[in-house]
Amino acid sequence: MTDLGKLLNEEFNVIKHRKENIQEGSYTCYLFKKGIDKILKKIGEEASEVIIAAKNDNIDEIIGEICDVIFHTEVMMAEKNISWEDIAIEMANRRSKENMNIEKELKRKAENRTDKCEIN
Repeated sequence: MTDLGKLLNEEFNVIKHRKENIQEGSYTCYLFKKGIDKILKKIGEEASEVIIAAKNDNIDEIIGEICDVIFHTEVMMAEKNISWEDIAIEMANRRSKENMNIEKELKRKAENRTDKCEIN
C-alpha cells in the first residue's frame, strides 16, 4: 500500500522549496508570485471541479480533482506556514473529542440516562 503521509510530506517539501527558491516557469512559483488571492481562487475552482466530477460519477476524474485540491491546499499551507504536523495534531484532537463523546454516550446509555452532553 502507498504511504500517503510520506507522499504528502515529500510533495509539501517540494512546494516549500519552490517558495524559497523561485524557479522561472514553475507553476508553483507562479502561484506564490500571484499571492494568496490567486491561491485561494484555485482552491475554490478545484473544489468545484471535485463536485462536478463526483456528479458525473467519473472515478478517475474525481481522484485527479481531489489531487488538485490537495496540491493547491498545500500551496496555501506553505504560504501561511502551516505544516502537515499542524493538521495531524488538530485531527488527533478532534478524534480524541469524538471518542470522548462516544464514551460518555455509551456510559449514559449503560446507566439508562437520557440527558445528552457534548464536548466541544
